[in-house]
Amino acid sequence: MLPPMPVLNTPRLRLLPLSREMIERRLERAEFMLDDQGPEGEWTVHFGPEWPGDALAIFPALLRELTTSGRAEAATTFVAVGRGDGEVIGQLGAKGEPDAAGDLEIGYGFGPESWGQGYATEAVAALCDFLRGMDGVRRLTAQTATGNAASGRVLEKTGFVRVGTGWTADDGDLILWAWGPQ
Repeated sequence: MLPPMPVLNTPRLRLLPLSREMIERRLERAEFMLDDQGPEGEWTVHFGPEWPGDALAIFPALLRELTTSGRAEAATTFVAVGRGDGEVIGQLGAKGEPDAAGDLEIGYGFGPESWGQGYATEAVAALCDFLRGMDGVRRLTAQTATGNAASGRVLEKTGFVRVGTGWTADDGDLILWAWGPQ
């Protein structure tokens, strides 16, 4: 069984492990609050109706997986929460496990109200620092839609470089990114 995931702290954010309780609550209602223990004591986290965006579609399967495995948290997936107001502004994490070569893909999504303020860069940097320390991880990878320049800037600021292009039916043309040995 995996150990509990840590809370990752940045100057303006707390990255809370995505828990079974969060998923269950979101599948029951669009908006809710949860109490959490922070470094300064207990605080309330507000999950708005827009959370988790597109990731909501995978929540039923993720909940089944957590229930079957007996885990309380999704491995390497975090919810980004503003330290000042306890508002959930995004979600980020690794997509699965490292492959045979040690590549691990990351993904992230933040609500429009937080765009352009550096929150995604701050959160992705903390996530990458955490993931780089995991066993079996040699290189981190990511994909961005060619029309999403802001997401590409987040990756560049956190040390990723363009390594190619790709295409998917869902997103169309993609830019492929990597951090680590090429």
